[in-house]
Amino acid sequence: MTVPARRRYDTESLLEVAVAVFTERGYDGTSMEDLAHASGLSKSSLYHHIDGKEQLLRLALERAVEPLFAVTREPRAVSGPAIARLEYVVRREVEVLADRLPYVALLLRVHGNTEVERWALEQRRAFDKIVSALVAEAADQGDVRVDLDPAVVTRLLFGMINSLVEWYRPDGARDARLAPADLASSIVRLAFDGLRR
Repeated sequence: MTVPARRRYDTESLLEVAVAVFTERGYDGTSMEDLAHASGLSKSSLYHHIDGKEQLLRLALERAVEPLFAVTREPRAVSGPAIARLEYVVRREVEVLADRLPYVALLLRVHGNTEVERWALEQRRAFDKIVSALVAEAADQGDVRVDLDPAVVTRLLFGMINSLVEWYRPDGARDARLAPADLASSIVRLAFDGLRR
């Protein structure tokens, strides 16, 4: 009788398991025992790869935060009229969310109970400030309604985008209308038709 080969793990594959468990159970509700069970490894084997569950959380949240900020530094996000930059950022953020869906879903579920979670929340606030400044600049340039508070606009825009984590499944979508670029176009049309003066 042949014994099936044991799955080999590295930090990246453990990270995928941890993100799934953290998202399902919550970070606070997940123990190292839960991670060991989900990965099929012993706890001592887990510690061979990582220092602890907080390290996995930090790595997972970085997988969401870093590409979100990278978008704000792309050429089309930093040059041209503010409305065009804002539209570009919104469009690209949808694409990032679709590409990094499990990591962004986890980012949206942190509560600030640990140092790593507080870091993630600070990053989200910093990102919101960048987008709010773009909204305000677009309003100053006469392209966005001035009767809307830029911070509220930012929260509403990203509330709409972030809701994708609840229902969008790129791997199960065979319908071309659900491609990330098409989702981004739908959100941009819906949002910017109401924002433009």
